Amino acid sequence: MAEEELTPEELAERIRQLKVSDVLAQTLTLVSSLGWQKLEVGDLVQARVAIDAIRALVPALGDTVPPEFARDLNQVVANLQLAYAKAVADKPAPAAEPEPPPA
Repeated sequence: MAEEELTPEELAERIRQLKVSDVLAQTLTLVSSLGWQKLEVGDLVQARVAIDAIRALVPALGDTVPPEFARDLNQVVANLQLAYAKAVADKPAPAAEPEPPPA
């Protein structure tokens, strides 16, 4: 079954019908999944970006999403933060550079 091709006008109408809060909620769900994946592969920088993004954007949703959804996102952040802290603690410390021999 082929995908329906939209005319530019139809596409524009669909975009007009989108709610920013719905797109943001979907985006935050995706970002949380990416955050977990980045933690699994040890990419702590990107995991931290995911945590910070979710923390910053959940309040922007305000009352536009069910309270349970906001609560779940806040719980995801808490769990990501705990996993991040564990990953940082478990990460081996970088080896100290050997001191050059005295001249």
